Amino acid sequence: MAGRINDEDVKAVRDAVPIDAVVSEYLQLRNAGGGNLKGLCPFHDEKSPSFQVSPSKGLFHCFGCQEGGDTITFVMKIDHLSFSEVVERLAAKAGITLRYEEGGYNPSHQRGERIRLIEAHQAAAQFYAEQLGSAEAEVGRRFLAERGFDQSAAEHFGVGYSPAGWDHLTRYLRGKGFSDKELITSGLAQESRGGRPIDRFRGRLMWPIKDIGGEVVGFGARRLREDDNGPKYLNTPETPVYHKSQVLYGIDLAKKDIAKSSRAVVVEGYTDVMACHLAGVTTAIATCGTAFGTEHIKILRRLLMDNGSARVIFTFDGDSAGQKAALRAFEDDQKFAAETYIAIAPDNMDPCDLRLAKGEESVRELVEPRVPLFEFALRHIVSRYDLETPAGRAAALDEAAPVVARVKNVALRHAVAVQLAGMLGYGVMDQQEVVKRVATVARWAREHGGERAPSGGSRRGGTATAEAPARPAAPAGPALHLRNPAQMTERELLKLALQRPELVSPAFDAYGVDEFTAPAYAAVRQAIADAGGAEEGTRDSMAYLTAVREAAPDDRVRAMVTELAVEAIHRRVVDEIYAGEQLVRVRLRAVQRRVRELQGAFTRVSAQGDPARTTEIQNDLWVLEQYGRALQQEGAAAL
Repeated sequence: MAGRINDEDVKAVRDAVPIDAVVSEYLQLRNAGGGNLKGLCPFHDEKSPSFQVSPSKGLFHCFGCQEGGDTITFVMKIDHLSFSEVVERLAAKAGITLRYEEGGYNPSHQRGERIRLIEAHQAAAQFYAEQLGSAEAEVGRRFLAERGFDQSAAEHFGVGYSPAGWDHLTRYLRGKGFSDKELITSGLAQESRGGRPIDRFRGRLMWPIKDIGGEVVGFGARRLREDDNGPKYLNTPETPVYHKSQVLYGIDLAKKDIAKSSRAVVVEGYTDVMACHLAGVTTAIATCGTAFGTEHIKILRRLLMDNGSARVIFTFDGDSAGQKAALRAFEDDQKFAAETYIAIAPDNMDPCDLRLAKGEESVRELVEPRVPLFEFALRHIVSRYDLETPAGRAAALDEAAPVVARVKNVALRHAVAVQLAGMLGYGVMDQQEVVKRVATVARWAREHGGERAPSGGSRRGGTATAEAPARPAAPAGPALHLRNPAQMTERELLKLALQRPELVSPAFDAYGVDEFTAPAYAAVRQAIADAGGAEEGTRDSMAYLTAVREAAPDDRVRAMVTELAVEAIHRRVVDEIYAGEQLVRVRLRAVQRRVRELQGAFTRVSAQGDPARTTEIQNDLWVLEQYGRALQQEGAAAL
């Protein structure tokens, strides 16, 4: 095992990699005020963004699910990596060479499993890309050229070629220091009947599949030769780094434009993504050998931010398989807050064929005239019945009414019900019967748990805004009373001590833990003390916050530290005057509590007839009362 990573190198990695740059690889961030950024939390489903990032402090915190931490913690949680794996990954991006306590620099074979598998895929992608220029790959180059893709397009998307031999890639990666076990675990190789590893992909055109962070996690391989008895498309199997239900081909290239334009175009294949991007539709993505599902929706929702104008356009073929795919997508439509549409090209051509036949402008036009996905689903249902007969219309209504009832917005549901009546051929007098039928189905579904009550949210041209899921329960521990004036002030003072320590130091470091009435705040105060005090924050703010978080006794307190370090201070102008006011209020309340305690003690001791103790308490009371008056009259100058 590798030794412990040098603390100075860990700090260097934290300082070198901005947290907002890392988080932005996974979700869209917007200005939240006070120097903070906000977005939809990647760790739980939510409609309104409660996930905040503080670039100046290098911290994130979700006020919904209470997840929080620094850059390293974020990557550990979202990519399920160990601490050392994340540090190694971020260090590689920042060009930092890590040192280990138990000797020397980190040899490659000691790296974490995920890091090694990613490196193997990256090396394989480079190998395949180089092989595309070989004589053997002429069939692959011809395939691309016939579909309108030149060398520049192949390079842009990293398209490559896997040689037809048994172990070309295996031998190449062995030469790079990768073990047979790593090659098999990665899915790049598989065991032969003789037990030795051989290349999984042979004689095929190769598309590298990258995660949202831009790392190669798998491959899609297209059959080129008639003597290849395998499937037309062969994808990487499920591995520790590749899960087909959680990746979208092209997301690394499309994510910025998806976030910027609040629009995503879902196509069916690798060449369709290429055609769209080359035609200027740079928000195109595709699934990898699986139907578009819940995990894919989560990825897009974090980028789209669920704003009212967000759009997702599905471009399926017009054949029966394409229609089935569209209907499967509609099954998950309610999980989107974005408007969902379907676009079908003339003559049922996919974007790749359309670009080749009619030019790039036709691809751009394809995604403009759109049909709402729910309308497509309704038309598909209605088309299967004989609407010339009352029985056929009734049967179509039976099947279509539950679809319309799923629309959460009442006003939109009514409009869609009227539209359905028109599809079925009902006259104006009969439209209300369809509307009533839909309302009855919706009410039944609510009462039986099939759907929640309508939220009243709006989705122009699509189904209703998805309701926010219930927020996870807050961490266990003593309850905080945020409307309690004393606790509100304590919270503000702790935020100042964490975010603006220069405004409260050195006075804050003289405050006792018992001056904070909420147990959670008292625990944070103790963590600050254990980290060396707020004055440490005036020297190196990020190192100070890291030290405070590490000094926290448990995850609950650590989460509270992160929350207070990220939460906005409730004052537009944060200066020494405001900081002094919070210092005085917390100290004055502590003095007043102590005065009340001594007054009670004085009454008890007087009744017991202990004159010496009575005099001692009187002196303490006089001193505290004088101090309290000074705080009230002189403010921070009396501290």
